[in-house]
Amino acid sequence: MSKKIDTCDCQVKVTLGCDSLTQLNVRDFKMETSAVLLEGAKQLSIQSVGLKEPTDGDVVVQVSHSGISTGTENLLWSGTMPPFPGMGYPLVPGYEAVGEVIHAEKGAALSPGDYVFVPGSNGFKDALGLFGGSARLLVTPCDRTIKIDRNLGEQGALFALAATARHAIAGMEVRLPDLIIGHGVLGRMLARLTLAAGGEPPTVWEIDEARRDGAVGYEVVHPDIDNRNNYRAIFDASGRSDLLDQWIQRGQKGAEIVLAGFYSERINFAFPPAFMKEIKIRIAAEWSQSDLIAVRALVESGALSLGGLITHRSSAEEADLAYRTAFETADCIKMMLDWSNIK
Repeated sequence: MSKKIDTCDCQVKVTLGCDSLTQLNVRDFKMETSAVLLEGAKQLSIQSVGLKEPTDGDVVVQVSHSGISTGTENLLWSGTMPPFPGMGYPLVPGYEAVGEVIHAEKGAALSPGDYVFVPGSNGFKDALGLFGGSARLLVTPCDRTIKIDRNLGEQGALFALAATARHAIAGMEVRLPDLIIGHGVLGRMLARLTLAAGGEPPTVWEIDEARRDGAVGYEVVHPDIDNRNNYRAIFDASGRSDLLDQWIQRGQKGAEIVLAGFYSERINFAFPPAFMKEIKIRIAAEWSQSDLIAVRALVESGALSLGGLITHRSSAEEADLAYRTAFETADCIKMMLDWSNIK
Protein backbone atom coordinates (compact mmCIF):
# COMPACT_ATOMS: atom_id res chain seq x y z
CA MET A 1 0.00 0.00 0.00
CA SER A 2 1.43 3.35 -0.99
CA LYS A 3 0.69 6.60 0.79
CA LYS A 4 0.86 10.02 -0.77
CA ILE A 5 0.10 13.23 1.04
CA ASP A 6 -1.56 15.95 -0.98
CA THR A 7 -3.35 19.14 -0.03
CA CYS A 8 -6.94 20.19 -0.50
CA ASP A 9 -8.27 22.77 1.95
CA CYS A 10 -5.86 21.50 4.62
CA GLN A 11 -6.96 17.92 3.97
CA VAL A 12 -4.66 14.99 3.36
CA LYS A 13 -5.31 12.50 0.61
CA VAL A 14 -4.10 9.01 1.38
CA THR A 15 -3.73 6.91 -1.72
CA LEU A 16 -4.89 3.37 -1.00
CA GLY A 17 -3.82 1.69 -4.20
CA CYS A 18 -4.16 3.17 -7.67
CA ASP A 19 -7.66 4.63 -7.73
CA SER A 20 -9.13 4.60 -4.23
CA LEU A 21 -8.83 8.00 -2.50
CA THR A 22 -9.88 8.67 1.05
CA GLN A 23 -9.79 12.19 2.51
CA LEU A 24 -8.55 12.55 6.06
CA ASN A 25 -7.71 15.58 8.14
CA VAL A 26 -3.93 15.90 8.49
CA ARG A 27 -4.30 15.75 12.28
CA ASP A 28 -5.88 12.29 11.99
CA PHE A 29 -3.28 10.89 9.63
CA LYS A 30 -0.53 8.74 11.10
CA MET A 31 2.53 10.60 9.91
CA GLU A 32 5.45 8.28 9.17
CA THR A 33 8.08 7.84 6.51
CA SER A 34 10.92 5.62 5.34
CA ALA A 35 14.28 7.15 6.24
CA VAL A 36 17.97 6.39 6.44
CA LEU A 37 18.56 5.67 10.11
CA LEU A 38 21.95 5.61 11.82
CA GLU A 39 21.66 3.68 15.08
CA GLY A 40 25.39 3.77 15.81
CA ALA A 41 28.74 3.82 14.04
CA LYS A 42 28.36 2.02 10.70
CA GLN A 43 24.91 0.76 11.75
CA LEU A 44 22.76 2.08 8.93
CA SER A 45 19.50 0.89 7.42
CA ILE A 46 16.20 2.07 5.97
CA GLN A 47 13.59 2.23 8.73
CA SER A 48 10.11 3.64 9.25
CA VAL A 49 10.18 6.68 11.55
CA GLY A 50 7.41 8.88 12.85
CA LEU A 51 6.90 12.42 11.59
CA LYS A 52 5.84 15.39 13.68
CA GLU A 53 2.57 17.01 12.66
CA PRO A 54 3.10 20.07 10.46
CA THR A 55 2.23 23.42 12.03
CA ASP A 56 1.66 26.91 10.63
CA GLY A 57 4.31 27.79 8.07
CA ASP A 58 5.37 24.16 7.53
CA VAL A 59 5.40 22.15 4.33
CA VAL A 60 5.59 18.41 3.71
CA VAL A 61 8.02 17.49 0.94
CA GLN A 62 8.13 14.18 -0.90
CA VAL A 63 11.84 13.67 -1.57
CA SER A 64 12.91 12.39 -4.97
CA HIS A 65 16.69 12.43 -4.43
CA SER A 66 19.14 13.03 -1.61
CA GLY A 67 22.91 13.27 -1.75
CA ILE A 68 25.47 11.69 0.56
CA SER A 69 28.05 14.07 2.04
CA THR A 70 31.56 12.62 2.22
CA GLY A 71 32.41 15.18 4.93
CA THR A 72 29.99 15.50 7.83
CA GLU A 73 27.99 12.35 7.00
CA ASN A 74 31.18 10.32 6.87
CA LEU A 75 31.99 11.49 10.40
CA LEU A 76 28.47 10.57 11.58
CA TRP A 77 28.62 7.18 9.87
CA SER A 78 32.09 6.31 11.16
CA GLY A 79 31.38 7.52 14.70
CA THR A 80 34.17 10.13 14.60
CA MET A 81 31.97 13.25 14.66
CA PRO A 82 33.16 15.50 17.52
CA PRO A 83 30.60 16.73 20.09
CA PHE A 84 28.06 18.78 18.20
CA PRO A 85 24.64 20.27 19.11
CA GLY A 86 21.96 17.73 18.22
CA MET A 87 24.42 14.85 17.95
CA GLY A 88 23.30 11.41 19.09
CA TYR A 89 21.76 8.16 17.87
CA PRO A 90 19.44 7.14 16.36
CA LEU A 91 19.57 9.91 13.80
CA VAL A 92 18.57 10.66 10.24
CA PRO A 93 21.57 12.09 8.34
CA GLY A 94 21.68 14.19 5.19
CA TYR A 95 21.24 17.81 4.18
CA GLU A 96 21.08 17.50 0.38
CA ALA A 97 17.49 16.73 -0.59
CA VAL A 98 15.18 17.76 -3.41
CA GLY A 99 11.55 16.96 -4.01
CA GLU A 100 7.98 18.16 -4.41
CA VAL A 101 5.83 19.99 -1.90
CA ILE A 102 2.78 17.80 -1.32
CA HIS A 103 1.21 19.63 1.63
CA ALA A 104 1.42 23.25 2.77
CA GLU A 105 0.13 24.59 6.07
CA LYS A 106 -1.35 28.04 6.63
CA GLY A 107 1.31 30.72 6.30
CA ALA A 108 3.58 28.72 3.99
CA ALA A 109 4.76 30.63 0.94
CA LEU A 110 4.88 27.46 -1.18
CA SER A 111 2.13 25.42 -2.81
CA PRO A 112 1.69 21.72 -3.57
CA GLY A 113 3.52 20.91 -6.77
CA ASP A 114 6.44 23.28 -6.12
CA TYR A 115 9.85 21.67 -6.56
CA VAL A 116 12.25 22.57 -3.76
CA PHE A 117 15.69 22.07 -2.28
CA VAL A 118 15.50 21.04 1.39
CA PRO A 119 18.57 21.25 3.67
CA GLY A 120 17.22 18.61 6.04
CA SER A 121 14.57 18.44 8.75
CA ASN A 122 14.10 18.12 12.48
CA GLY A 123 10.56 16.83 11.97
CA PHE A 124 11.04 13.26 13.23
CA LYS A 125 9.46 11.72 16.32
CA ASP A 126 11.63 8.64 16.63
CA ALA A 127 15.05 9.98 15.65
CA LEU A 128 17.25 13.04 15.80
CA GLY A 129 17.40 15.18 12.68
CA LEU A 130 21.12 15.81 12.18
CA PHE A 131 20.74 16.88 9.53
CA GLY A 132 17.62 14.94 8.63
CA GLY A 133 17.38 15.08 4.84
CA SER A 134 17.64 11.41 3.88
CA ALA A 135 13.99 10.41 4.04
CA ARG A 136 11.07 9.95 1.66
CA LEU A 137 8.91 12.57 3.43
CA LEU A 138 10.15 15.66 5.26
CA VAL A 139 8.22 18.05 7.49
CA THR A 140 10.03 21.38 7.57
CA PRO A 141 9.41 25.11 7.94
CA CYS A 142 8.73 26.57 4.53
CA ASP A 143 11.35 29.29 4.97
CA ARG A 144 14.11 26.67 5.23
CA THR A 145 13.43 25.50 1.69
CA ILE A 146 13.98 27.22 -1.63
CA LYS A 147 11.95 26.74 -4.79
CA ILE A 148 14.05 25.65 -7.78
CA ASP A 149 13.58 24.64 -11.39
CA ARG A 150 12.05 21.15 -11.60
CA ASN A 151 14.15 20.44 -14.68
CA LEU A 152 17.26 20.35 -12.48
CA GLY A 153 16.04 17.02 -11.10
CA GLU A 154 18.65 15.30 -8.93
CA GLN A 155 21.16 18.10 -9.56
CA GLY A 156 19.05 20.29 -7.29
CA ALA A 157 20.50 18.39 -4.32
CA LEU A 158 23.86 19.97 -5.17
CA PHE A 159 22.55 23.35 -3.99
CA ALA A 160 23.91 22.45 -0.54
CA LEU A 161 27.52 22.28 -1.66
CA ALA A 162 27.13 25.14 -4.12
CA ALA A 163 25.83 27.35 -1.29
CA THR A 164 28.64 26.14 0.99
CA ALA A 165 31.21 27.13 -1.64
CA ARG A 166 29.54 30.49 -2.22
CA HIS A 167 29.43 31.17 1.53
CA ALA A 168 33.16 30.43 1.78
CA ILE A 169 34.00 32.85 -1.01
CA ALA A 170 31.62 35.62 0.07
CA GLY A 171 33.38 36.32 3.36
CA MET A 172 34.06 39.60 5.14
CA GLU A 173 37.03 40.31 2.87
CA VAL A 174 36.32 38.86 -0.53
CA ARG A 175 39.31 37.11 -2.01
CA LEU A 176 38.71 34.63 -4.78
CA PRO A 177 40.78 31.47 -4.31
CA ASP A 178 43.93 31.01 -6.32
CA LEU A 179 44.66 27.67 -4.64
CA ILE A 180 42.01 25.08 -3.73
CA ILE A 181 42.85 21.95 -1.75
CA GLY A 182 40.81 18.93 -2.86
CA HIS A 183 38.85 18.17 -6.04
CA GLY A 184 35.67 16.71 -4.61
CA VAL A 185 32.31 18.38 -5.24
CA LEU A 186 33.06 21.28 -2.86
CA GLY A 187 36.44 21.92 -4.48
CA ARG A 188 34.86 21.82 -7.94
CA MET A 189 32.13 24.22 -6.84
CA LEU A 190 34.75 26.64 -5.50
CA ALA A 191 36.61 26.51 -8.81
CA ARG A 192 33.44 26.98 -10.88
CA LEU A 193 32.27 29.90 -8.74
CA THR A 194 35.69 31.54 -9.01
CA LEU A 195 35.47 31.42 -12.80
CA ALA A 196 31.82 32.58 -12.72
CA ALA A 197 32.93 35.61 -10.68
CA GLY A 198 35.48 36.53 -13.34
CA GLY A 199 38.48 35.39 -11.32
CA GLU A 200 41.69 33.92 -12.67
CA PRO A 201 41.61 30.14 -13.02
CA PRO A 202 42.64 28.68 -9.66
CA THR A 203 45.09 25.85 -9.13
CA VAL A 204 43.54 22.80 -7.48
CA TRP A 205 45.58 20.28 -5.53
CA GLU A 206 44.44 16.66 -5.52
CA ILE A 207 46.56 13.74 -4.37
CA ASP A 208 44.17 11.06 -5.68
CA GLU A 209 44.62 10.49 -9.40
CA ALA A 210 41.02 9.22 -9.74
CA ARG A 211 39.73 12.67 -8.72
CA ARG A 212 41.86 14.83 -11.02
CA ASP A 213 39.51 14.49 -13.99
CA GLY A 214 36.57 16.78 -14.66
CA ALA A 215 38.25 20.19 -14.52
CA VAL A 216 36.97 22.74 -17.01
CA GLY A 217 38.91 25.99 -17.30
CA TYR A 218 41.35 25.32 -14.46
CA GLU A 219 44.22 22.96 -13.66
CA VAL A 220 44.28 20.08 -11.17
CA VAL A 221 47.73 18.91 -10.06
CA HIS A 222 49.42 16.85 -7.38
CA PRO A 223 50.84 19.25 -4.76
CA ASP A 224 54.30 17.72 -5.12
CA ILE A 225 54.69 19.10 -8.65
CA ASP A 226 53.57 22.62 -7.73
CA ASN A 227 56.49 24.83 -6.65
CA ARG A 228 54.56 28.08 -6.23
CA ASN A 229 54.82 29.69 -2.79
CA ASN A 230 53.02 33.02 -3.20
CA TYR A 231 49.35 32.08 -3.10
CA ARG A 232 47.19 34.82 -1.61
CA ALA A 233 43.92 32.94 -1.01
CA ILE A 234 44.09 29.24 -0.13
CA PHE A 235 40.76 27.43 0.28
CA ASP A 236 40.68 23.97 1.85
CA ALA A 237 37.91 21.70 0.62
CA SER A 238 39.57 18.46 1.73
CA GLY A 239 38.70 18.45 5.42
CA ARG A 240 42.33 17.64 6.29
CA SER A 241 43.41 19.03 9.63
CA ASP A 242 47.06 18.00 9.48
CA LEU A 243 48.34 20.00 6.49
CA LEU A 244 47.96 23.59 7.66
CA ASP A 245 51.74 24.05 8.01
CA GLN A 246 52.15 23.08 4.34
CA TRP A 247 49.55 25.58 3.22
CA ILE A 248 51.12 28.35 5.32
CA GLN A 249 54.45 27.74 3.60
CA ARG A 250 52.82 28.19 0.21
CA GLY A 251 51.16 31.51 1.00
CA GLN A 252 52.52 35.00 0.41
CA LYS A 253 52.75 37.54 3.22
CA GLY A 254 49.24 38.42 4.37
CA ALA A 255 47.71 35.38 2.65
CA GLU A 256 44.32 34.12 3.78
CA ILE A 257 43.63 30.45 4.46
CA VAL A 258 39.92 29.57 4.42
CA LEU A 259 38.85 26.36 6.14
CA ALA A 260 35.76 25.41 4.14
CA GLY A 261 35.48 21.80 5.29
CA PHE A 262 34.46 20.27 8.60
CA TYR A 263 37.24 19.00 10.87
CA SER A 264 37.00 16.26 13.47
CA GLU A 265 40.50 16.79 14.86
CA ARG A 266 42.04 19.84 16.52
CA ILE A 267 43.55 22.40 14.15
CA ASN A 268 47.25 22.90 14.97
CA PHE A 269 50.01 24.80 13.22
CA ALA A 270 53.52 26.08 13.86
CA PHE A 271 53.24 29.71 14.93
CA PRO A 272 56.59 31.21 13.74
CA PRO A 273 56.04 30.69 9.97
CA ALA A 274 52.46 31.98 10.25
CA PHE A 275 53.72 34.94 12.29
CA MET A 276 56.42 35.84 9.75
CA LYS A 277 53.88 35.82 6.93
CA GLU A 278 51.03 37.38 8.95
CA ILE A 279 48.70 34.62 7.77
CA LYS A 280 44.94 35.11 8.16
CA ILE A 281 42.87 32.00 8.96
CA ARG A 282 39.12 32.12 8.36
CA ILE A 283 36.46 29.49 9.03
CA ALA A 284 33.52 29.27 6.63
CA ALA A 285 30.49 27.88 8.43
CA GLU A 286 27.07 26.80 7.15
CA TRP A 287 25.52 28.71 4.28
CA SER A 288 22.70 31.21 4.72
CA GLN A 289 19.47 31.66 2.78
CA SER A 290 21.13 34.48 0.85
CA ASP A 291 23.75 32.01 -0.41
CA LEU A 292 21.00 29.70 -1.69
CA ILE A 293 19.29 32.61 -3.46
CA ALA A 294 22.58 33.70 -5.03
CA VAL A 295 23.31 30.16 -6.20
CA ARG A 296 19.85 29.81 -7.71
CA ALA A 297 20.41 33.03 -9.69
CA LEU A 298 23.78 31.79 -10.94
CA VAL A 299 22.33 28.43 -11.99
CA GLU A 300 19.30 29.98 -13.70
CA SER A 301 21.51 32.45 -15.60
CA GLY A 302 23.83 29.68 -16.78
CA ALA A 303 26.84 31.18 -15.00
CA LEU A 304 27.13 28.12 -12.72
CA SER A 305 26.75 24.56 -13.97
CA LEU A 306 25.77 21.70 -11.68
CA GLY A 307 26.49 19.13 -14.39
CA GLY A 308 29.12 16.41 -14.30
CA LEU A 309 29.32 16.21 -10.51
CA ILE A 310 27.09 13.22 -9.71
CA THR A 311 29.14 10.11 -10.44
CA HIS A 312 27.21 7.38 -8.61
CA ARG A 313 23.53 6.64 -8.06
CA SER A 314 21.69 4.11 -5.95
CA SER A 315 18.17 3.23 -4.92
CA ALA A 316 17.54 4.35 -1.35
CA GLU A 317 16.63 0.72 -0.60
CA GLU A 318 20.36 -0.05 -0.88
CA ALA A 319 21.46 2.86 1.31
CA ASP A 320 23.92 0.84 3.40
CA LEU A 321 25.94 -0.17 0.34
CA ALA A 322 25.59 3.32 -1.13
CA TYR A 323 27.05 4.95 2.00
CA ARG A 324 29.97 2.54 2.05
CA THR A 325 30.65 3.20 -1.62
CA ALA A 326 30.50 6.97 -1.09
CA PHE A 327 33.02 6.86 1.73
CA GLU A 328 35.33 4.06 0.61
CA THR A 329 35.57 4.47 -3.18
CA ALA A 330 38.00 7.15 -4.39
CA ASP A 331 36.28 7.78 -7.72
CA CYS A 332 32.88 8.37 -6.09
CA ILE A 333 32.66 12.15 -6.24
CA LYS A 334 28.96 12.34 -5.39
CA MET A 335 26.54 9.54 -4.57
CA MET A 336 22.85 10.26 -5.07
CA LEU A 337 20.04 8.24 -3.48
CA ASP A 338 16.87 7.77 -5.53
CA TRP A 339 13.75 7.66 -3.33
CA SER A 340 11.21 7.28 -6.16
CA ASN A 341 10.57 3.56 -5.48
CA ILE A 342 10.31 3.94 -1.71
CA LYS A 343 6.79 3.76 -0.30
